[in-house]
Amino acid sequence: MELSAPLMLVVIGLSSLLAQWLAWLLRLPAILPLLLFGIVLGPAAHLVQPDLLFGDLLFPLVSLSVAIILFEGALTLRVEEIRGLGGVVRNLVSIGMLVTFLVISVASWWLLDFPPELAALIGAVTVVTGPTVIAPLMRVVRPNANINQVLRWEGIVIDPVGAIFTLLVFEFIVLKQNAESYTHLFWTLGTTAAVGLIAGALFGYLLGLALRRVWLPRYLQNLAVLAIMLTAFGVSNAIADESGLLTVTVMGIWLANMRDVDTSDILAFKEELSAILISALFIILAARLDINALWHMGWPLLGLLLAVQFIARPLCIAVSTWRSSLHWRDRLLLCWIAPRGIVAAAVSSLFALTLQRSGYQGADRLVTVVFAIIIGTVVLQSLTSGMMARWLRVQQQKPRGVLIVGANGVARMLAQALMKMNIPVIVTDSSWEYYRQARMEGIPAYYGHAYSEHAENYLDLSDTAQVLALSPNRHQNALAVYHFGHIFGEDHVFAIRSGAPLKGRGNSGESSRFRRHEILFNQEATYGRLSSLIAKGAAIKATKLNENFGWLEYLEKHQGVIPLFCQREDGSLQPIGAGSAPAMPCTLIALVQDENPSASAR
Repeated sequence: MELSAPLMLVVIGLSSLLAQWLAWLLRLPAILPLLLFGIVLGPAAHLVQPDLLFGDLLFPLVSLSVAIILFEGALTLRVEEIRGLGGVVRNLVSIGMLVTFLVISVASWWLLDFPPELAALIGAVTVVTGPTVIAPLMRVVRPNANINQVLRWEGIVIDPVGAIFTLLVFEFIVLKQNAESYTHLFWTLGTTAAVGLIAGALFGYLLGLALRRVWLPRYLQNLAVLAIMLTAFGVSNAIADESGLLTVTVMGIWLANMRDVDTSDILAFKEELSAILISALFIILAARLDINALWHMGWPLLGLLLAVQFIARPLCIAVSTWRSSLHWRDRLLLCWIAPRGIVAAAVSSLFALTLQRSGYQGADRLVTVVFAIIIGTVVLQSLTSGMMARWLRVQQQKPRGVLIVGANGVARMLAQALMKMNIPVIVTDSSWEYYRQARMEGIPAYYGHAYSEHAENYLDLSDTAQVLALSPNRHQNALAVYHFGHIFGEDHVFAIRSGAPLKGRGNSGESSRFRRHEILFNQEATYGRLSSLIAKGAAIKATKLNENFGWLEYLEKHQGVIPLFCQREDGSLQPIGAGSAPAMPCTLIALVQDENPSASAR
């Protein structure tokens, strides 16, 4: 069945939505359902034919899309964060990356009989893991803090670092085709790299200056960033072929590290754009896969997958963790987990199209091999990593931490009280001032919206058992409840009463669902009430209740008490709702307005 061009676009759009929804519903990396839909719609059913649909526009479409993906990845790389990384992570994104590159390149050349240049390009493309596949996997596997931190930061940092390395390898291969001698080759390569670095720094500085000095109205900033980034890409390519991707990567890194430039709105815009762009792009790319070529590679391709999993990664970890304090069990799990993701698939497709246009023999096999590595690593590690973590006994015990949405005065005081009881706490807020105050008070904090895609990749929730929405903004509390209710379960997400019901909702199902979670504390303990009491000197105290000193005795000793939580003997934290008394024995956490000096609080 052959669909018309408009109908193909409709199918791609609907499939993108359905694939992303399935990824959310099943808590899988989005790349898996996107690739599956693309393969079904393309080589399996022949409903979507990208080459017929886009024609000569396919290459610029993929090229610009990859530029946007690399730019947004570079926007997340901050130099100060690299300085604060442990030695293991720095080794993984430097010497470990080179070891992975060498092993996969040699395996591709030897097992698949690829030309050395194409084998090297496969090795370069597949060094990148990425947070979009690591973050969902970590929530399921729940490894200990050491493993979780290493894998998360490896994925975050190697995304732009590995992209730059891959670009240099690719430019070397392309320029070698037209070079008259090695002297000419290295001169051209140096010129291309210089153009990419200088243009990226220049455009990044000018854009950052425009944002810092507010030369653009607020509503035009996101459009301006996108337009200027694409302009930098085009101008750089016009000056020196194949330098555009390096330019936008450097531009993103420069902008992310420029002082007094707030990129939070840009990142938020990127999330919305990525959800549309990446989803459609991956279905289009997967629809171009040659399944017959995949089968014809047969056992050599399986051998390459085994080399990636059982040789490249273990050697990378062995070199990177040499003389580190990591336990051997931690190192074994690190050897097992390294799924490839978005950057590898997008970049390999673009490079294959570029090489095909220049007449490079065998370039079409590049995408087939890279996609096979992506599917193989993601599927194998998603299915087995949890079992491996349990077998190695490196999986965290039952989570007991608390995520607090809000870093205002009420949230910070509660966070400090919970931390004194050795309960892991993270607060989140999109207000820089609240975030800064939380950090100054020693509270682990995340800056941004807790329900954003950025938080999905960067916010460590592996030890989180409950979510408390304590923002004065009822709309933000509702968004947090809906988002985390799916992740942690409806019974583990709570919100504070923060004012009148949402206007315009009436008694709709969505409002009713949120009101079922808006049950923290008693009816009078709204955010405004608690904030006012704290401003007048009230404090959050923890007191042990038992048969000798129970709830009634506690009320006799304290006046104006608002009970908040009770911690049971098993360490679980239970909110105390309206009209309910804490179940003893427990440790009561309450807001005390007028504490009697003779009280037995501890």
